[in-house]
Amino acid sequence: MTIEIGFTDELCNTQYAPLAMLMAHYQQNQVLQPLTTVQIAMKRRDFSAQDKLKQVLVSILSGCETFLDINSRLKHELALAQACGWSRFADQSNLSRSMDALTQMNIEQLRAAVKEIWYPNSYLRHHDWRGFLWFDFDLSGLTCGKLAQQSQKGYFSGKKMPLDGN
Repeated sequence: MTIEIGFTDELCNTQYAPLAMLMAHYQQNQVLQPLTTVQIAMKRRDFSAQDKLKQVLVSILSGCETFLDINSRLKHELALAQACGWSRFADQSNLSRSMDALTQMNIEQLRAAVKEIWYPNSYLRHHDWRGFLWFDFDLSGLTCGKLAQQSQKGYFSGKKMPLDGN
């Protein structure tokens, strides 16, 4: 499969071109193949259980925070669906029912499949766990200087800290 990006005169295009390329790459390299090990007991009408799992992944990657967002964000994205190998996206209610049908065994299968997909690309397996993993999480809203490492101007609601520290 050759992936080609360019401008078109068509009236309908996709706003998720990078996601379409990522999914085409995943298909070409069979990255999501481990999802076939998840055997969900359900009838197949338009989409297989694995297709629905992939559509849930696409919805997460496209920024959908809930299943309700799927219909408004992805329902009319036919170009993205075609790049993923589907004629269209499933309705959010169908995806929700499919996720409700997952048993504990299906969840374990899904957990193993996700580990198999992401583990080869994870930086965590390269970390030297003999030492500490430093995690700095500061929500104090204290001011910092221009030379502070990775400093960025941000917004903190509520009471501001005075410059003198009182």
